[in-house]
Amino acid sequence: QVHLEESGGGLVQAGGSLRLSCRTSERTGSMAWFRQAPGKEREFVAAIRLRDGTTDYTDSAKGRFTISRDNAKRALYLQMNRLKPEDTAVYYCAASTSLILTGIVSTYDYWGQGTQVTVSS
Repeated sequence: QVHLEESGGGLVQAGGSLRLSCRTSERTGSMAWFRQAPGKEREFVAAIRLRDGTTDYTDSAKGRFTISRDNAKRALYLQMNRLKPEDTAVYYCAASTSLILTGIVSTYDYWGQGTQVTVSS
């Protein structure tokens, strides 16, 4: 069982930045960030293959968010810049044993508890 723990959420004004972190108990094949706003389904934000750092982003995250990892620390990060009110959501860290990057919730085996990000206008 892989344990994931997110941190770094909070309240920020529109246009501001936040950096989310996720610590994992074991190294896996790929990791991702998802988010879920109230009343909406969980949606993909970004993913990274731990072996070579290959990344993938949803369109709304491209150019504003950067996913990265530190394999030695077993840590995953999401740098979020130019935040918008519509980015408000609970952000979840997810891990998969697969090396294939996907944005599909069901392909991820392990999930953190989530961290709240609130962007005020």
